[in-house]
Parts: sequence; C-alpha cells; structure tokens
Amino acid sequence: MVYFLFLIGFVLLIKGADFLVEGASSLAKRNNIPELVIGLTIVSFGTSMPELIVNLLASFDGSSELAIGNILGSNIANVLLILGVAAMIRPLTIHKSIYFTEVPISLFATVMVGFLANANLFVDVKGLTLSRYDGGILLFFFALFMTYIYVVSKSKQSIQEEAASVETISTLPKGRSIAYIVIGSLALFLGGKWVVDGAFEIALFFGLSETFIGLTVVAVGTSLPELVTSAVAARKGQSDMAVGNVVGSNIFNILWILGLSSVIRPLPFDIVSNSDILMVIASSTLLIVAIVLGRKASIGRLMGGIFVLTYVAYLAYLVMRG
Repeated sequence: MVYFLFLIGFVLLIKGADFLVEGASSLAKRNNIPELVIGLTIVSFGTSMPELIVNLLASFDGSSELAIGNILGSNIANVLLILGVAAMIRPLTIHKSIYFTEVPISLFATVMVGFLANANLFVDVKGLTLSRYDGGILLFFFALFMTYIYVVSKSKQSIQEEAASVETISTLPKGRSIAYIVIGSLALFLGGKWVVDGAFEIALFFGLSETFIGLTVVAVGTSLPELVTSAVAARKGQSDMAVGNVVGSNIFNILWILGLSSVIRPLPFDIVSNSDILMVIASSTLLIVAIVLGRKASIGRLMGGIFVLTYVAYLAYLVMRG
C-alpha cells in the first residue's frame, strides 16, 4: 500500500501544483494584478511546489539526505535528462541572456551551496551542515535574483512575451478559483507526504540510502512538470521556454527551496554528497560547452544524446556507490 501511495503521491504533486497555479492565477487576474507579476510570482513559484513540499516534509521528518538528494538530483536531471531529451526532439537555440546570465547564476548558486555545506571543514566544528544562517544567505541571493528578473522583464519585449504566456490563463469564477487553491494545496500536502513516506520505506526495504532515492526516483518524479513543459516547448520550436524553464528551475531549487528548507530546519550534510554537487557543476559546465560548440549558440541533437548518455552513466555510478 505504501508503494501504491508513493506513485499516487507524484500524481497528486503534479496535479496539485497545476490546480494551485490555475486557481491562484485566475484569482489574481480577477483582482487586476498585472500579468507580469502573476508570471513572476504565482506561475514561477507554483512549478517549484512539488520539490518544495517534498523538501519541507523531509526536513520536518529529519530526512535531510532525502531533502538534499532531491534538489541535487533534480538539477542534474533537469540539465542532462530534460534538456537532453528536448534537444533530441528538436535542436535548441539559446538566447544570449540565458548563457551569459542565468546559467552562470545557476553555477554560482551551486558552488555557493558546496562552500556553505563544507564550511565547517575550515573551523573547529564537527559535522557538516546547511545551517539556518546558510539558508538565510541563499534566500538573500534568491531575492537578488528575483529583483534581476523583475527588472529584465520590464523591457518592452519581455512584457509582451510575458503577457502572451499569461493570456492562456482562464478567468474562472471566484468560487472555483478558491476551490482550486484549496484542492491544489491539499493534493500537494498529501502527495508530498506519501512520496516522502514511500521513499523512506523503499530505502529501508531495499537497503538503499535516502540520498540514492532522493537523487533518482524522487528527483525525476518531482521534475516531471519540467520534463513535459520542455519537451512540448521543444516540439513547438519554443527553445527559449524549454531552456529557460530548466535553468530557472535549477536556480529556484538551490536558492529558494534549499534555502527555505535549511532556514526551517538545519540540514546535516553528508560529505559523499560533494560528488553530487560536483555533478551539478559539471552538468552546468557541459551545458555552457554545448552552447559554445553548437552552431549559432544552440544545442544540437548530438549534444542532446551526449547529455542523456552522461545522465545514464551518472545513474550507473550512483548504483555502484550504493
């Protein structure tokens, strides 16, 4: 029964996020909140809700390995698996701001987490951890990132693109909007609880570490919304959306979700997870290399295949590591 609820939990996480975003966006639109603000807040935060809920519940349960593994695994899967699959569907042309700004920001955020998590190695303190102070630093940089996004989005072209994307949001009756928000929130909570409980039981039954389950099953499961969004965007030729969705999600995961999780409850950090941080850094570096080597700043089908094969090799390494 636990395993069945584990699978149902992923469905509830994904659909719960959809309901919450649709209801909250509709309610905001009915109250004349600018479309740009809706896109930057409700929609952006809503797509990160599955990872956030899983991490918060894992943190409260004391499953720090699952919480950290989920974020690092999601970021690795986002670049290698999701962008790889998207590029294999259709070569991705990359906008200049993505590889000059967003990808370096994602890389910087990952390096910062690695430094903060290992800071105790340089002082006379036993054990590695992401403390509340560290979480505060991550949230501070997240606030700076959101400010940057807001300023950039105020350009005429960005406002037009944002408005076009938000126009697809239907204006629902007020009662239905509120119902969607309530249903979405409940689905997210139940789904997150069942995923966390199921991950713990699977790790216990098969003798696997919570880190392994977080890096693989949970990470891929919570990244399904990004996979679907990027694959559909690639098929339609919307490269900026496919790549921006992934890179933006990675920044949200590191600065917002991991920052908030460690502020709520400090996360003990296993030194073995440093290899996973290095993999996040390597995947972001590979993305930059792919863009530089690609024709006219793009990721071709060949590089997409290399991304996917690299992810498969990483999974094999995780199995060998245990």
